[in-house]
Amino acid sequence: MNDEASLPADADADADTGADTGAGAVAAGRAVRAPAAGGVPADEAAPPGGWYVDGRCTNCDVARQLAPELIHEIGGRSEVVRQPRDEAETRQLHAAAYACPTRSIRPPGRRLDPALDPFPLPLDEGLYLCGHNSRQTAGANSYLLRRGSGNLLVDTPRWSAELADRYEALGPVTDVLLTHRDHAAHGRRYADRFGARLWIHEGDREAAPGADRVLSGIEPVKVAEGVIAYPFPGHTRGSVLFVADERYCFSGDSLYWSRATEDIEVVESVTWYSIEELATSLARTVDRLRFEWLLPGHGDRRRLPAEEMARRLKGLTARAQGLRPQPIDFSAVRW
Repeated sequence: MNDEASLPADADADADTGADTGAGAVAAGRAVRAPAAGGVPADEAAPPGGWYVDGRCTNCDVARQLAPELIHEIGGRSEVVRQPRDEAETRQLHAAAYACPTRSIRPPGRRLDPALDPFPLPLDEGLYLCGHNSRQTAGANSYLLRRGSGNLLVDTPRWSAELADRYEALGPVTDVLLTHRDHAAHGRRYADRFGARLWIHEGDREAAPGADRVLSGIEPVKVAEGVIAYPFPGHTRGSVLFVADERYCFSGDSLYWSRATEDIEVVESVTWYSIEELATSLARTVDRLRFEWLLPGHGDRRRLPAEEMARRLKGLTARAQGLRPQPIDFSAVRW
């Protein structure tokens, strides 16, 4: 798309605001680091010689998920720690750039190759990462699941008619499933574009007042053939896990895979409703859940044998019982 391919100095996919601090790059065999305070602003020249992260980075972790050997967290933000060595690594950086909600991942010359936009990106047979994350959902990941009875969009990327065409090219989308209020920004628009049903839990309904299907209570609900919604209050009052075919768990912001701890975790430092309720949701649901893929909105994805996932969930359930409320602190997230 034009706004992404040319990467103008004021590129802003969602027309909202955001900024953060320093950026760096490794180019021509030596480190090239931006000023410690403020990073490389979007409207200034790039560091010479290679890829870099501009000053709008919000430390959402998306780029590090897609190019983990090339982009690291340094000083509370993402930095390019070395330049790509081959075509595969160049493609990783393009994926990171096209997913980044602030378009902060910048190539030499500031122009991305549209042919290297990989999204929707296949993760498994019939499972896709949507990419093009939105600033209005704090850079959350979203997913498309192909099914014979109609495809499912779980949470949403930024709104774009061209992106909608791409997703619809994979087959008709019949349902847009919102895991919770934080990811509701573009749900109605995508649902209307596809002629799909929009789902949300009543606990977060005010974020999607026009939803077509409203879940209630805390008992599991069948939302499509082979797809179960597990109400999971904690991160928000209306958080939900959607589990498909006992294979895929779309966990929103309730559960994620932490690279730091190499385990399933909850974001106890960013819980808007109740960490005790989240622990209760885990205890109530853990023996009912069976899946191989953990697919969160924030934090990393992971595939493990279902038995190993179940073992780790039980371990998390035990750990969560000791969690207590704490002030919101995004910097404490263990990515």
